[in-house]
Amino acid sequence: MNKFDLDTPALLVDLDVMEANIAHVADACRAQGVAWRPHVKSHKTIEIARKQIAAGAIGVTCAKLGEAEVLAAAGIHDILIANQIVGPIKVKRLMALPREADVIVSVDSEANVVELAEAAKAAGRKQRVVIEVNTGMNRAGVEPGAPAVALADIIARHPSLRLVGVMGWEAHVTAIQDPTIKAEAVADAIALLTDSAQACREAGHDMSIVSCGGTGTLQYCVSQPGVTEVQVGGAIFNDEHYRTHYGLDLPCALTVLATVISRPNPMRVILDAGRKAMNNDMALPRPLGLDVASVKLSAEHAQIELSAASEIPHIGDKIELVIGYSDTTIHLHEEIVALRGGAVVAVWKVAGRGKLK
Repeated sequence: MNKFDLDTPALLVDLDVMEANIAHVADACRAQGVAWRPHVKSHKTIEIARKQIAAGAIGVTCAKLGEAEVLAAAGIHDILIANQIVGPIKVKRLMALPREADVIVSVDSEANVVELAEAAKAAGRKQRVVIEVNTGMNRAGVEPGAPAVALADIIARHPSLRLVGVMGWEAHVTAIQDPTIKAEAVADAIALLTDSAQACREAGHDMSIVSCGGTGTLQYCVSQPGVTEVQVGGAIFNDEHYRTHYGLDLPCALTVLATVISRPNPMRVILDAGRKAMNNDMALPRPLGLDVASVKLSAEHAQIELSAASEIPHIGDKIELVIGYSDTTIHLHEEIVALRGGAVVAVWKVAGRGKLK
């Protein structure tokens, strides 16, 4: 089947482009001697996670326990949950994960450490943890330096926990446009993490993992001294957000296919895909093959204003749009249609869709 024979809206991934992007990230990490633990919160798809691991990723990062459950059930076992698992319901689920998964969770408070330690002891498990350090994003995380060491000391008192390192995310520097200033900002932010790891080592703690980085800092995070792994995820697709706001110079692999359902006048094209098919919170989708003046999304429609009057496209024609932001588009779809040379070769379930808990 050719992609233009599909019903719409349809979420498409060009395998040649995605696989080249996967190889690009894997090679960048390999060249710097840094491990790749890609974040799967963007694709939420088992088949893509397996492609990343086949390309050299040591495991995966996920945002939610529900995603980790899906991955562990699929036989993917080296999983970092880059989030705090808090409360008896979630902690019970964490302890119910297959032992071979040996999941790592993030902590940034004594209360959570105690909660996890008691649950792991009762379950007869040794729970791996990393300390989340605030590197300037000012979201979660202990402050760098002495507070990180103090939390490491607390973790060490609990034999049912195994501290394996630290993690952080330098998101606050991703949108800096000047490459020199951005390189310095990334280095300064990650230094707070690596210095904290060194302070913990000097206090006698295992710091095998120093995890950070994302698509917005890909060019810089892999080369920072002291980093052992990076969590770069969305780069495998690239999208309008990463391309325009973060300057990521990679081809875009992910599109939404839509149908022209109305041509109210020669300047306007109406498609059957709106915000419920391609979120525009970070960037507007980009229609391909049209000379576009503007794009506007409502719940179920895309309204495209052309730069000049045109008889084409006609009602019933199919239009592809490069998505605005993969993280907030893929979870809207039940499946991803995988293409090679424009032909459908697979349909993948978005297995992590709806896994918000």
